[in-house]
Amino acid sequence: MARIVLTHTRLDRKDKYGDAAVAGLNALGSLAVHDGDEPLSVDGLIHLARDADVIVLDRMVPGEARLFSALPGLVAVHRAAMDIRNIDIPAASAAGVLVTRAGPGFIPAVTELILGQMVDLARGMSRHVAEYRAGIVPPQRPSMQLAGRTAGIAGFGNLGRRMAEILAFMGMRVLVSDPEANIPSAYERADLDRLAAESDFLLCLVIHSPKTEKLMNAQVFRRMKPTAFFLNHSRGGLVDEDDLKRALDEDWIAGAALDVGRAPPDDTPPLALGRHPKVLATPHVGGMVPDSVASQAADTVEQVASVLAGKIPKYAVNPDAATRLAQRRPPMP
Repeated sequence: MARIVLTHTRLDRKDKYGDAAVAGLNALGSLAVHDGDEPLSVDGLIHLARDADVIVLDRMVPGEARLFSALPGLVAVHRAAMDIRNIDIPAASAAGVLVTRAGPGFIPAVTELILGQMVDLARGMSRHVAEYRAGIVPPQRPSMQLAGRTAGIAGFGNLGRRMAEILAFMGMRVLVSDPEANIPSAYERADLDRLAAESDFLLCLVIHSPKTEKLMNAQVFRRMKPTAFFLNHSRGGLVDEDDLKRALDEDWIAGAALDVGRAPPDDTPPLALGRHPKVLATPHVGGMVPDSVASQAADTVEQVASVLAGKIPKYAVNPDAATRLAQRRPPMP
């Protein structure tokens, strides 16, 4: 019988994976789970997965090179999300281990959060609510309408494309900055300098990599309008947080909304920004709704089933390097 390992802590197994997906894995083979409250170390995972065929990996456990060399029977590692930065892909490929990730099931949930925070920034709703709760009747301040304004989207992946569709439908002018993407004619292509200068709302949806580390910095914030807002719902490493705080303190920009940051343990906005009066901060909860969690967890169950049937799953990252899976496949008739 195939052996499957699920690395999530007890709490994360409940909140970020779900009972239905656990049951799905159980139906596919012998399932070993991590029963601790703290994330597994690499050594702990090697011990738990010593005879495993597949591992379903959470984002807090590093998929280091020594994991693959220590587990010669391991065929595949599946991430229950799209973010695979915690996995050493070249090392996995060199060892012949298949790496896959979940599909973009988080898109509806995150787009709703972004849209809600854009409306809040534009209309000052949180400020009014806070004043009412403090016993103060707020004055009727003028605010901003989204329709007719310019949204600048940096990064045209799954989330960027969906936000462009929604914001254009709402009557916003949409600029897109992504040197590697094909931009539909419905939107205007712009470089980052122009995006910063012309946007009323600058949405940072870029993929984080060494190349994009601190892409959003003082140079970008200084080019923005003093009435403009900055939003980050990708990864905290994309932003120079000291520069962003200075931009807010010195009124280079009007405000920001952040669902991510550099604060441990899970890329959340730091208190220095989260408590700022011009910031709407949430603790990396964009995709934390049951629908999103269930969708991405179900993807891993489907992919484990594919691997155990000797097939390459739909969200495989390095299919050409999956030599261990090829060796396990039954011979063709």
